[in-house]
Amino acid sequence: MAEKPSEEPRPESAAPSDDAWEQFLRDSEAGVPASAPKEPSARARMVTERLRALDEAQAAAAGRKGRRFGRSKPAAPARPEGWRTGPAWRETDGRASRRRTVWSVVGVLTAAALAVVAVNPSAALSWLPGGLGGGGADASGASASGVDASGVDASGVDASGVEASPLAPETARPTGAPGEAEGIPTRERPFTGSPAARWEAGADAIRLPRAKAVNGVPAARIEEALRGTKEFLAAANLDPAVLKGGEPVKALALVDPLEADYLADLRAAVRRPTEDNDPVSAFTRFDPEKVDLVGDVRVRGRMTVAPDTAAEGRALITADYTFVYGVARVGGDETTRVIVRRVLQVDAADPSRYQGTEGRLWIRDLASEVGNDDCREGDGLINPSFFSDLLSASPQAGETRDPYDRSTSVSREDECGVVSRT
Repeated sequence: MAEKPSEEPRPESAAPSDDAWEQFLRDSEAGVPASAPKEPSARARMVTERLRALDEAQAAAAGRKGRRFGRSKPAAPARPEGWRTGPAWRETDGRASRRRTVWSVVGVLTAAALAVVAVNPSAALSWLPGGLGGGGADASGASASGVDASGVDASGVDASGVEASPLAPETARPTGAPGEAEGIPTRERPFTGSPAARWEAGADAIRLPRAKAVNGVPAARIEEALRGTKEFLAAANLDPAVLKGGEPVKALALVDPLEADYLADLRAAVRRPTEDNDPVSAFTRFDPEKVDLVGDVRVRGRMTVAPDTAAEGRALITADYTFVYGVARVGGDETTRVIVRRVLQVDAADPSRYQGTEGRLWIRDLASEVGNDDCREGDGLINPSFFSDLLSASPQAGETRDPYDRSTSVSREDECGVVSRT
């Protein structure tokens, strides 16, 4: 957890509170000028007022229902007693369920933006359109970086400038959300101010548990399914071509062709996205004409194996991972993050009892949460919001969630909500 920064005098350009101004006016009338706060610069007052107006609009919109996104499917019916080798596992179950919950960033960040203006107004102003900043931004964001008890700041770098070692791998569900960190992300340091600053990067962060026989499923079959699950997660969420909006060829090739309906849905979603069948429910994709991916992809999570209590000879692999992406606006320096959590469930079965295609995955369920998406429906891409977007975007109503909190289950509500941080 980041150590609370020591209190320092507010910069001259920071906007004083309403209480401070009222006290100043009372003291002025009484002939006591000592309490007079320093007047903010015209630019800081302008930005503060615009952000405060957005905050008031967010409060007024609190009663509006968020836009629905994605879909849910009832659980598959139980298999009949004595069911064995024959038709594909889910031939009578229909599609595998997929759920996508989207969390926008507009609205909740208004309060955070006010805080940034107070702490580092020149940096905040430099992001705004129309040249309000006039340059002079602290690109490193160092003045706002928090430092934890080990001397590591929010960018994952210690006091000597050496990059800190990543956190130990996650082996069980956390007991709470990670602590807050302060700082402004940049193209060079996109994870400044994020818990992901100390997460591992790339596919190496997806570790496999030791394979052993489970519920009559041989260890070799469990290991094969574990490796396939990792390959699917990497192909769907880390492949550079897919992240830039390309077709997830490798991921699609891993799905068992006997799971025909689900596979057909995935392919149709990628080629012809719709509101009811959006590929972002399974694949992480951005528009390369609008955003640049900056830095590596930070990953944290765990994979487990458990017996399928419905039948002997079947096991369930659950992969719960959060991916954090640094993104910058094309042609500019403004940088933010997108947080995507995927919970993928894969069936592993004894091949002597159940039918399946060797080397392919049978996906039982895939639930997702996407943090910092504008909730646009059916375009097949994640559309992040940046700081300057707060000046013109409409507030988004809905539940507020911390996208870094892995202590809770993935939301099963198919609605657009709001993230508390990026």
